[in-house]
Amino acid sequence: MSSTSNNSSNTVETLIKCINFAAVKHRDQRRLDPEDTPYINHPIGVAYILTNEAKVTDINVIQAAILHDTVEDTNTTFTEIEEHFGSKVCSIVAEVTDDKSLPKHERKALQIEHAPTCSPEAKLVKLADKLYNLRDLERAIPRKWTADRVKQYFNWSKKVVDGLRGSNKSMEDSLDALFKKREVK
Repeated sequence: MSSTSNNSSNTVETLIKCINFAAVKHRDQRRLDPEDTPYINHPIGVAYILTNEAKVTDINVIQAAILHDTVEDTNTTFTEIEEHFGSKVCSIVAEVTDDKSLPKHERKALQIEHAPTCSPEAKLVKLADKLYNLRDLERAIPRKWTADRVKQYFNWSKKVVDGLRGSNKSMEDSLDALFKKREVK
């Protein structure tokens, strides 16, 4: 058996704690795809894009990716995130969390407006989130979505991504390929 450094062990423990926390919070949620995919696949997939495609190694960014929808879509509070995962992770999660008390069109406009001013860490999470969601739309259209709604989502995503540019070439290139395929300008 190989030995591991204490730092490595702490990182693994931290990530498993984070994944477990998100899994418990999202346990009853499903994606809107025809397969009713467990929702937890999304934040894990966002973290996977960051680590495997974007080569991000910042543990705070990876944790924030795993937790990025917990406050927005569950009964989780920012206080809870901070208590369990620290102020840096909480700050990144806060930057990528929409205020669900606002109308949908306003939330979408605010994402476009705030994208350029996000921290570098939040920009990475947002890019990976958009990449995951757009790939998922390529794979399967959510129930009750029309082709026009999918097109609108791609067009809106491009506007958000444009405000995040200069953050990670690998993810930006992958997103640009999706936009080109869909003829999004």
